[in-house]
Amino acid sequence: MAFNEDGSKMTYRESLQNILKEGQLADALGIDIFALGEHHREEYSISSPEIMLAALASSTSRIKLSTAVTVLSSDDPVRIYERFATLDGISNGRAQIMLGRGSFTESFPLFGYDLEKYTKLFDEKLALFNELITKDKVTWSGEETQNLANQTVYPRIEKHQLPVFIGIGGTPESVLRTARYNYAMMIAIIGGEAIRFEPYIELYKNATEEYGTQVHQIGVHSHGIITETDQEAYDIGWKYIKQSMDKVGRDRGWPEMTQKRYDFEVGQGAYYVGSVETVAQKIAQTTSELGIDRFDLVYGTGGQLEKTRLETIKLYATKVIPRVKEILVKAGD
Repeated sequence: MAFNEDGSKMTYRESLQNILKEGQLADALGIDIFALGEHHREEYSISSPEIMLAALASSTSRIKLSTAVTVLSSDDPVRIYERFATLDGISNGRAQIMLGRGSFTESFPLFGYDLEKYTKLFDEKLALFNELITKDKVTWSGEETQNLANQTVYPRIEKHQLPVFIGIGGTPESVLRTARYNYAMMIAIIGGEAIRFEPYIELYKNATEEYGTQVHQIGVHSHGIITETDQEAYDIGWKYIKQSMDKVGRDRGWPEMTQKRYDFEVGQGAYYVGSVETVAQKIAQTTSELGIDRFDLVYGTGGQLEKTRLETIKLYATKVIPRVKEILVKAGD
């Protein structure tokens, strides 16, 4: 959720309406993908990203519409398939899905799932979801899921297979799982230098060879703010990113973010905060060093003012993305 100019919180209705406007702006400016996360916490307004994406499907024309992520462990794979098949039909083939276990756990007790089965739930539900998107008729017997007997789920996804990403938080097991199921990989880098994830990318590529699957798109997702000057972006990030991370830290027993830590993340780490040139150079460096195909900028961390969110989208689309492409082309000459 964002804040108003006077420091008051927006209502959930206002926040949701603004996110629709942001997605429409991203589409109009030529950004490739608009991805929305699923959260069940006070500071987030989106608990049902597919509904938001469906609304955007009817008011955009070209942008791909994805989740980031869908918390598979606390949902029903059959219902997820049905919702995304519906979204895919409404958007004329622009739907994508990113599956994960989620960085928060509020959905587990909310929907009656045992956190002690955190890994088992995801493993079994991912296996069932894979059956649903690769077969027309599914026979399935599960411990944490329903049984299906030669069942077809409707509506069907027509003409192509739904693009599936797995959100990776940083465990080798998640990378191997992604390769085994022949899915694309999105690495959530929310702290530290991006280059430390290079071994995970190599593991993914090597694992696809062993499993006989394909190397699909590999992406990185990190926090960012873009303004006209480095100092302005730095100050906004110090206020809002710190605010968000400190709140998460209180829940998890982490220390508050220090200015030294923030400076590291902005300079060398996972925050893409600064002017157009600063952010473009850093994205280009990450893209080149890791050999990734996609970079997702998480642009609204901490409930920033709507004008900051819109400015970040505009500068990202019109200046940063073209500049990143220019840097990478020159580097390849």
